[in-house]
Amino acid sequence: MKFFSAALPGCLLLALTAQAQAPTTPTAAPDSPYRPSSTKVSDLVHTKLAVRFDYAKHYLYGQEWVTLKPHAYATDSLRLDAKGMDIKTVAMMSGGAQQPLKYDYSDKMNLRINLGRSFKPDEEYVIYIEYTSKPDELKVQGSAAITDAKGLYFINPDSTVKGKPVQVWTQGETEGSSAWFPTIDRPNQKTTEEIAMTVPAKYTTLSNGRLVSQTPAGPGLRTDTWKMELAHSPYLFMMAVGDFKIYKDTWRNKEVNYYLEPKYAPFAKQIFGNTPDMLEFFSQRLGVEYPWNKYAQIVARDYVSGAMENTSATLHGEQVQLTDRELLDREYSGESVIAHELFHQWFGDYVTAESWSNITVNESMADFSEALYAQHKYGQDAADAHNYRYLRAYLASPRDAGKNLVRFHYNSQEDVFDLVSYQKGGAIVQMLRTYLGDDVFFAGLQKYLTDNKFGNGEAHQMRLAMEAVSGQDLNWFYNQWYFNSGHPVVTIDYGWDAGTKTQSVTIKQTQAGQVFQLPLAIDYYVNGKAQRQRVTMTQATQTFSLPLATRPTLVNVDAEKFTLWQKTDNKPLAEYLYQYSHAPLFVDRREAVDAALAQQTTNPAARAVVLAALKDKYYQLRITAIQGLKLDNKDVAKAAAPILRQLATTETENHVRAAALVALGMLKDKKDEKVLTAALSSQSYGVQGAALQALGEISPAAALARAKTFEPDAHLAPAITATYARQGGAAQWPYVRTAYDAASGRSRYGLMQPMLAMLNRLDDPTAFAEDVDRLQKLASSSQFKARGMDKGIVAALQNVSAAQSGKPNAAQNQATIAAAVQAIQAAK
Repeated sequence: MKFFSAALPGCLLLALTAQAQAPTTPTAAPDSPYRPSSTKVSDLVHTKLAVRFDYAKHYLYGQEWVTLKPHAYATDSLRLDAKGMDIKTVAMMSGGAQQPLKYDYSDKMNLRINLGRSFKPDEEYVIYIEYTSKPDELKVQGSAAITDAKGLYFINPDSTVKGKPVQVWTQGETEGSSAWFPTIDRPNQKTTEEIAMTVPAKYTTLSNGRLVSQTPAGPGLRTDTWKMELAHSPYLFMMAVGDFKIYKDTWRNKEVNYYLEPKYAPFAKQIFGNTPDMLEFFSQRLGVEYPWNKYAQIVARDYVSGAMENTSATLHGEQVQLTDRELLDREYSGESVIAHELFHQWFGDYVTAESWSNITVNESMADFSEALYAQHKYGQDAADAHNYRYLRAYLASPRDAGKNLVRFHYNSQEDVFDLVSYQKGGAIVQMLRTYLGDDVFFAGLQKYLTDNKFGNGEAHQMRLAMEAVSGQDLNWFYNQWYFNSGHPVVTIDYGWDAGTKTQSVTIKQTQAGQVFQLPLAIDYYVNGKAQRQRVTMTQATQTFSLPLATRPTLVNVDAEKFTLWQKTDNKPLAEYLYQYSHAPLFVDRREAVDAALAQQTTNPAARAVVLAALKDKYYQLRITAIQGLKLDNKDVAKAAAPILRQLATTETENHVRAAALVALGMLKDKKDEKVLTAALSSQSYGVQGAALQALGEISPAAALARAKTFEPDAHLAPAITATYARQGGAAQWPYVRTAYDAASGRSRYGLMQPMLAMLNRLDDPTAFAEDVDRLQKLASSSQFKARGMDKGIVAALQNVSAAQSGKPNAAQNQATIAAAVQAIQAAK
């Protein structure tokens, strides 16, 4: 599964997280219960379902024939997970006959069945169950990662929302499948399956495995039967029904299909077209061919997370569904979800985490795969930039430092879907790859997959596979990174002994708790060439030395740039500036640019590196340099302006051009109005929006007029609302309010800053209260409260309240904010 952290844009998430959270010291004493792997009393063998849907009632009417067997001991009873259902019939199948069985379903969650006699281990039997699933009546709670847990979702079933498709889809992870069919809803169960769906004949269906038949089922109805002949876990079962167009692709003679809403079908190849290449690359890199008989991807409305790796049939949220113009602005971060879910077909589906405590063998591996594919397809800089962004996301959430990667203590299984299991875990996998080397590391993955195929795995089995192929004891690595919490916090200092011609590097770990063992590469640059020293840090403070012919121009600690740590590197600025042009990696250059940006106003050499970075070979570094410019400094502005104007007109990467346009607006030079006006005709929504916002800085009246003409295009809502928030007022508030109300998920969070800015421009108490009310509800949401980000909105509202002093309606508006702040703080 791919989830988006609180559904916030990255920059906003990091800013609010940093503002809201204080550093956390890892604690040894857990305050939540121990969660073992589920005990296996009975084993699922085969699950056969026949289902039909009541769109008016939001019900599923189901028949199930589930084949089971005792696991290790004889038993005369069976417990199945069945959440909030009406159970009509429970019977033992004997040939074609049904023998009714006694059962208890008093808690509406567990179906406890008396089998009528004792069954021996490995003695199979078939239970028949007729039931009604009522997902919308089910009282369940999701999490920040998976916002709902009712398993089965009816989208616009009565067609009341104009322009919104009618769909039915399922979400099984973590234990949502048992909301639509009785099962043993645990990841350490595996079963084959067959699902017959009776649906309106006008709709398309998708499920796991292959479509084996389509038959008429009465007036306007059709029954589609899907069969999965290889065993997989119940949470990976899926169904989807709706008006989808299928784009058919292939890989090694297997079907690779993309299911989209009809208006997006013409862009299916642009959206998903790299999938066959991913299948080939992952199959070869892992040494294990894609195991399932087909691979399909489908896009659903109102999905409750980012995407879900249902076996052979991944379901994506609507954010991947783009038109040709929208695709002009898609970065790899928007495509990486496709790689993530596909990699799960091996790590998660083929071999499944034995328990939610061990979700790392699913999710950390999938997060790792994103940069792995980026390296293959787009180059090392793209991979390193992706890893760097994820690592910073984890480090910006200090409260996560107290969580183990393998986590046997938690309150709810939903809690393990977080920055530790995903971003930190992916970084740990990359560190292991770097330490072992590619040949050994990927041989270890191949062994893990082969040894545990169609079964379950955990971190220890991954360790044993890596040890088997490497010949090394890796307990030290797994104990400190998988079975413990936190990360190193280090300071790095340098010394040169001219007498002995020896360079020293002193690294000090300052974090509370354990001292980390850290294998590192240190590069010493002498006469333009790097000399590498491999060391292993095993003490809290350690000095490494190397005799050299002359004093090095640069000492580059952690030269491979994959160590998961938080560092204070006391390297002189001159060395950072040298690092930009001589060290080879994206992170090398990023560190140098950050150091140069900090001194761009006072140090000409630093400024020169910033200017060079405006033309860096990798576009994200160009953006970093543009966005970090101190354009209120006349020396910086004078030096950067010609380059910005060139980028604003000739840059082919839309995100860089957009950043340059925003920067031009900050220069407030009227001669740039022509360039900004021309950019308003760009096919890129990002470029258009940036040009509109920049124009507002130079010619507010012109920007307001152009914004008005753009109002019908919802793609430009963020830029229009930002323009109105800075240059508009009460006349523009109805548009801002409507745009916010129409948005959802990430789009709504993206409008939060304009909503805050608009407050300062609203004198009318009614409009002011409408704005505050929306911000209050946003800050009171479970996603915001769970991450402590409500505190950021509270602080912003309090700043607005202070700024109201002296205004005509200050008292009323300040009272409105006070009530909102109180409500946010009281929200659970």
